[in-house]
Amino acid sequence: MQTQKARVATGIEGLDSILGGGFPQGRLYLLEGPPGSGKTTLSLQFLLHGLSKGERCLYITLSETADELREVANAHGWSLDGLDLFELASAEEALGDGRMQSVLHSWEVELDETVKLILGEVERIKPHRVVFDSLSELRLLSQDPLRYRRQILSLKQFFAPKSATVVLVDDMTATGEERDGQLHSLCHGVVSLERLTLDFGPARRRMHVQKLRGVNFTAGYHDMTIREGGLEVFPRLIASDHHAKFVGAPISSGVAEIDSLLGGGPLRGTSTLLTGPAGSGKTNVALQYVWAACERGEHCCIFEFDERIGTLLARAESLDIDLSKHLASGLLEIQQVDPAEISPGEFAWNMRRAVEERQCRLLVIDSLNGYVTAMPQEKQLMLQLHEMLSYLNQKGVATILINPQHGLVGTMSTGNLNVSYIADSVVLFRFFESQGRIRKAISVIKNRGGAHENTIRELKIDGKGISLSAPLNEFKGILTGTPEFVGNTAHLLGHTSAQ
Repeated sequence: MQTQKARVATGIEGLDSILGGGFPQGRLYLLEGPPGSGKTTLSLQFLLHGLSKGERCLYITLSETADELREVANAHGWSLDGLDLFELASAEEALGDGRMQSVLHSWEVELDETVKLILGEVERIKPHRVVFDSLSELRLLSQDPLRYRRQILSLKQFFAPKSATVVLVDDMTATGEERDGQLHSLCHGVVSLERLTLDFGPARRRMHVQKLRGVNFTAGYHDMTIREGGLEVFPRLIASDHHAKFVGAPISSGVAEIDSLLGGGPLRGTSTLLTGPAGSGKTNVALQYVWAACERGEHCCIFEFDERIGTLLARAESLDIDLSKHLASGLLEIQQVDPAEISPGEFAWNMRRAVEERQCRLLVIDSLNGYVTAMPQEKQLMLQLHEMLSYLNQKGVATILINPQHGLVGTMSTGNLNVSYIADSVVLFRFFESQGRIRKAISVIKNRGGAHENTIRELKIDGKGISLSAPLNEFKGILTGTPEFVGNTAHLLGHTSAQ
């Protein structure tokens, strides 16, 4: 039985997760992508991680100067001290007096002589990790695809017995026959980087592993970003890989009337959609659930797309709900999300960390409109949202989704975003007019977790908190916003304050 190859970690947590621990040791890999996609940053992280483990690492640069590489490193707060850097700085120096530093002029230096210099440096250093940046210069020297392929094959055969893990960087400038099968078939694995320019906001970057022989890697596209400190990769979420045992008990809001609407409250491992027009009480009800969970000692997380954190806390305080103490204790975390700056993959990764590292038990997304803004393609939105909710359900997390609708009154529609079929429970908020006042109504139209009330109640929000009326039996047409009174006003609550 063949023993499994040892893994060489890249030092990038998300990428190592995608690769199942890193690259198999002693193989040749292709890292390809257009300019600006993050190839140099990833390559430096790969080598510097090896350097931190006491390995000899060699960066062979044909397209960039040593000063340019140091500028990249300085931008991330890295030092290249200890990294072996081989730069072809001038043909005369490399081929005349045999010095190690030279600049490659493809019109002056023959391919064989250039490769000989590089291999000589490898023999001298005996590195554990090698980055060859970039192959475009070798392609120019080769002059024809056949000679280029043979040269890459000779490099592969040269490195094979040396147990060095080699990354070949390609900027994808070649077209046509030069690219057709030249590198993919020769390399043990292929990692492709992409840079996408959207109509608004910063460029989005993503990667996918096209192949990795003998490894069950995570296929598909994975979002990534480059920040000070390096490249971050956010693996695609696969809900079926994250099942955990839990008890699907109901969670209480601390308000008995609200809990009774859902037969005791939403169950753990389910998602609840709060949908209705702006100002109808959705966020306030969500905050009531958060406060009650924190009071029970459970960790809660709010991903806030629409409001500032200060505004949200002020709103809670007006309901006599003190969230500040739970923020200070760490039981509650509120993450302000800028939809123009974050990719859906990064959002899912942040959510996973809240659940897996900080044991979040109740998670609120406010609102889905903000999530839509972060995802230009609606098809992908629904797939990623469905996978995200499946993951949260399998981890036993109770999820509350807030979905603002257009307009103030209307039908029982859940709005322009068709997510009601994904959610396990749907709570509908509406405005209605009675006795010259605008009032709020609340009802449950779906609950997969069990029985629920089919009544409509008035929702009151004031300085004392949240309260509900008895069922509004003597009205009809409340959900349309134009109710017809068929009884007395005994069931109506007093004056209701704005949300």
